[in-house]
Amino acid sequence: MIAQVDTAGLRALLEILTLQGGHNTTVVMLGAALLGLAGGLVGAFALLRKRSLGVDALSHATLPGLALAFLLAHWLGVAPNSALLLAGAAATGLLAMWCVELVHRHTRLSEDTAIGMSLSVFFGAGIVLLSIIQASGGAQGGLKSFVYGQAASMLPNEVGITGAIALLAIIAALAFHKELALVAFDEAFARVGGWRVSLLDGVLLALITMVTVAGLRSVGAILVVAMLIIPAAAARFWTDRVARVLVLSGAMGAVSAYVGVAVSALAPRAPTGPLIVLSAGAVFLVSMALAPRRGVISSALRRMRVRMQVAQDHALRRLLHAESKDLHFRCPRCLFSMLRVRGLVRLENGSPVLTTAGAARATRIERNHRLWTQYLISQAEIAPSHVDWSVDQVEHVLSPELIAELESELAAASPAPGAA
Repeated sequence: MIAQVDTAGLRALLEILTLQGGHNTTVVMLGAALLGLAGGLVGAFALLRKRSLGVDALSHATLPGLALAFLLAHWLGVAPNSALLLAGAAATGLLAMWCVELVHRHTRLSEDTAIGMSLSVFFGAGIVLLSIIQASGGAQGGLKSFVYGQAASMLPNEVGITGAIALLAIIAALAFHKELALVAFDEAFARVGGWRVSLLDGVLLALITMVTVAGLRSVGAILVVAMLIIPAAAARFWTDRVARVLVLSGAMGAVSAYVGVAVSALAPRAPTGPLIVLSAGAVFLVSMALAPRRGVISSALRRMRVRMQVAQDHALRRLLHAESKDLHFRCPRCLFSMLRVRGLVRLENGSPVLTTAGAARATRIERNHRLWTQYLISQAEIAPSHVDWSVDQVEHVLSPELIAELESELAAASPAPGAA
């Protein structure tokens, strides 16, 4: 029975993912994917500009705007529509960021402190206003969907508003991508080049506000920050190039939103925001684990290879010293096996002995050790008693080019024969 239920659920999910779940579901999924694409693009610039905490503050600061817009509509006797609620959210979000700038500029407080204060105050005000709305006897009129996100119940006109804002943010981000990347990586150079950094920061803030406001209905005020930050953070594991980060971040954001809304369609009572965030979190975990250069697995394997190489080099040096002094060195079995496979040692009369290749490798390591030690003592002016640890860390990774450079520097620094 459980297997049948699981099979039916997977079949239903596959139908939704292939755009066979009905017209409204398809429209919502495509709109959410467009929003995810916008969030990934804008979030990449925010991450590179180190504005992640500011994004969080802005998203939380939209909550009092939603509540105030609802109260205003109730006071005017009109139905609170999405456009009015989103306008109120944008207003308080921008007000919060203006307060952050004001506090940071005119006090001794750091920007992080100002952001944390603004986030707490505005979000607290939003909670108070929501409690007032609930206590007054009036229904919250869909406000809950703006707080936690509920894309499955979005109407076509709401999807249209979300898609239009997201598309505008995408176009603007692509239009200003060179300038935003320049400011993110080298603000001083941008200033010298004549760019108005404050204006470009304002453009980035406007883009963040647009994506945040557009994502309130589908992701929610509390979790919309994840749409901007998680895809960008995941993309950074795969590449260092800005263009590739933008492409990957946008694609990951779109996929996360698409899958999250699809799962939400199968569970209408579950809020969409957490499901989208969980999808993005899964993408992040896969990136963190499997990325070829920065991933956890590749980094662990790389460190393991370095440790094994260092251990093998130390064993070769000890074998070289033992043979020169006609002593016996007992090589650990695991190290002996690896060195034997590489053809660096052989077994002779029950004891490990260096081969020709092993002796050459050990001699080169010993030479690097002495060369780097001499350089640190004579050129870097490090006390001989403090040299050993540094040498052990570096001697195994010295390239032939660096060895030649060290030799030339030491030869130039040594006194000529017969000099006083």
